[in-house]
Amino acid sequence: MDEEQIKYFIEAALLAAGRPLNIDQLQKLFDEDSMPGKSDIRVAIGSLIDDYQYRALTVKEVASGFRIQIELGMAERLQKLWEERPPRYSRALFETLALIAYRQPITRGEIEEIRGVSVSTNIVRTLLEREWIRVLGHRDVPGRPEMFGTTKSFLDYFNLKTLDDLPPLSDIADWESLRVQFNLPDVENVDAVADPSAAEISIRDDVGNSEKVDMGGGDTDGMVENNHVEAEPSAAPNLDELEDENKQSSEA
Repeated sequence: MDEEQIKYFIEAALLAAGRPLNIDQLQKLFDEDSMPGKSDIRVAIGSLIDDYQYRALTVKEVASGFRIQIELGMAERLQKLWEERPPRYSRALFETLALIAYRQPITRGEIEEIRGVSVSTNIVRTLLEREWIRVLGHRDVPGRPEMFGTTKSFLDYFNLKTLDDLPPLSDIADWESLRVQFNLPDVENVDAVADPSAAEISIRDDVGNSEKVDMGGGDTDGMVENNHVEAEPSAAPNLDELEDENKQSSEA
């Protein structure tokens, strides 16, 4: 099978699958007597990316593999094709999700300390049902609260390959920037405060520095100090370990 045939076969597979496919999965679709090497498949995918460069389609690599998708600008113009309206979520839900993404593993109590308000059970349940977050373990403190982290489905949904692809916190100046960076849908502004400019969340980075993320009208009351309880080393895997766990669980 020549390079063009490999490329067109992969293109058809990605369109037919309706989900991301990794290199191993693509390779196994070929007949044994014509199975290309993994490097050949990567070359074919690169050629597809070049072919789509000036078109409304693109090949995107996410956590689960490669997929063909519509360019963002074109997708917004094609909303009339889908009769069902996308679900609308509250700003509080996305603030909670952002904290989990950047501060994982993190407990519900730690999220509440940062946001200054309680986290609704419905928010946690919705994030779990969407498979955007999962329970990583339990904090080794009284009550052994659950620690939450993001999933491979979270990375796929937000067009991320790894957690390293998250936009830096220093680049997120306000809620609208966060929404655009993650390509979030419009949210129900049910938890806005009277003065949106006063709603800032203090998020401390790994070395103890404080960075401010203006969530632009979340249900916080002014600046909330981050009294985060640091996890014991054995209870807090780093981001690389979380990605390895996600990869192992998906392959299983």
